[in-house]
Amino acid sequence: MKSDSFRARPFDRCVTWSPSLTLVPTNGCFNACSYCSFRRIPGQEQVLDPAAAAAGLAARPEALEVLLLSGEVHPASQERPAWFARLLALSRLALTSGRLPHTNAGPLSLREMAALGRLNPSLGLMLEGFGPAYDALHAHAPSKRLSVRLGQLEQAGRLGIPFTTGLLLGVGERRSERLEALEWLAALQRRWGHIQEVILQPWRPDGEQATPLSPGEQADLLGLISDARAILPPEVHLQTPPNLWPLSALPAALAAGIDDLGGIDTGDVINPAYPQPSSQALSAVLAEAGWQLKPRLCVHRGWWSWLPRPLAGQARVLASRLAAVG
Repeated sequence: MKSDSFRARPFDRCVTWSPSLTLVPTNGCFNACSYCSFRRIPGQEQVLDPAAAAAGLAARPEALEVLLLSGEVHPASQERPAWFARLLALSRLALTSGRLPHTNAGPLSLREMAALGRLNPSLGLMLEGFGPAYDALHAHAPSKRLSVRLGQLEQAGRLGIPFTTGLLLGVGERRSERLEALEWLAALQRRWGHIQEVILQPWRPDGEQATPLSPGEQADLLGLISDARAILPPEVHLQTPPNLWPLSALPAALAAGIDDLGGIDTGDVINPAYPQPSSQALSAVLAEAGWQLKPRLCVHRGWWSWLPRPLAGQARVLASRLAAVG
């Protein structure tokens, strides 16, 4: 299957974003990635209270995407069923509040992914990348094994679920390894057609070591964006998080091939040291460079025909709301 929407290149000077609210079902995770400041050791984690989730939704009525960003529970853990039930309950809460959920909760069994796919118009899982640099970072993260990640992308394709994936960049990987990862994603897309977005995410140090991208790092990433646009099929949207770039440098990323800025909440729970720019600030900077910022849903229009009928109907209703507010 292929998406029924193909975008011509070069882009039409329009970049999209999703008004988003992030809910964290739990920050406990059995993986121990060496760079992660989000994770808490199992037993010391915070678990989202249903009342807090409802309050968060009530406080952000303009956020039409509810990103369920969860730490991972081991597949063999006795806690796994309760954790997964919480993901389903939060997905239903998002839908009943008139939003669309998008879940990123690590690798899922076939049964789990199919169940979430009935409630989520899109799911996500970062590939992160190929090569020794990633192997070292993920030495204590079993679910980050490359075979596991590629298997998840294949499984989502077989299930026909619109999917977001991406690469974590600047951790010591070689250019050849970046290109190999992009070629794998391109091959999966040509086979299944389900990859709606590829995120090109620069790794940034957190806390007191937080620093903006240097001119050299920006130039390196701009080259990769151009490579990605040449390698990936044209219907795949290229995304980068705007808070991880200096705002003045974003137009150059768009000119290189970025056409989407992802879900934008009031803060970034993965990179809290990097404040999110407001949509007004983004619009002003991009307009000055000749770009128009347009809101979208968590599932891009080209994949609406893939959705179960209730989700497709919800998408059409919410798209009308977005169109009404411009």
